[in-house]
Amino acid sequence: MAGFKNLKKTRRKQVIGVAFVALGGVFAILALMPKDAFQYFRSPTEVVETPPIETELFRIGGMVQSGSIVRGEGTVVSFVVTDCFSAVPVTFDGILPSLFEEGQGMVGQGHYIDGTFQAVEILAKHDETYMPAEVENMHEQQNYCDTVEVEDTNT
Repeated sequence: MAGFKNLKKTRRKQVIGVAFVALGGVFAILALMPKDAFQYFRSPTEVVETPPIETELFRIGGMVQSGSIVRGEGTVVSFVVTDCFSAVPVTFDGILPSLFEEGQGMVGQGHYIDGTFQAVEILAKHDETYMPAEVENMHEQQNYCDTVEVEDTNT
C-alpha cells in the first residue's frame, strides 16, 4: 500500500510538471508573436500620424470616400479611404469584392508607400447586415463626413 501512495504522488507531480511546461510554451509563443498580430486594422488617421515603414504589411480600414473611385486600365482601381478626420489614397490591382462601393466600409491589406496605400487584398463585409463596430461607428458619421471636406494630406 505504501508503494501505491508514492505512485500517486509521483503521477501527480508529473501531471503538474507537464501542465507548467505546456503553459510556459503557450506564453513563449505569445511573447514571440509580432506586437501588432492581434490588431485588426489601422484607421487612416493612425496611418497618417505614424506612417509605417514601406516593408510592413498591415490592414487599413475605413469608409470609401464618395466620388473617389477611379478605374484604371484592366483591374487597377484607385480610391480614397477615410475616417472623417484623415484620408489615405489607395491603389489596388485586382478584382474588388461585389459588395465594395462608395460610402461603404472596407478593409485593405497592403503596404504604405510614398503616401499611398498599395493594397494586395481588399476585404468587404460578408453580407448586407454585418458591419464591424469600428466601421459601423464611421458609417453613422457618414452624413457628417459628406458635409465636411476631408483634405488628402498626402498629395
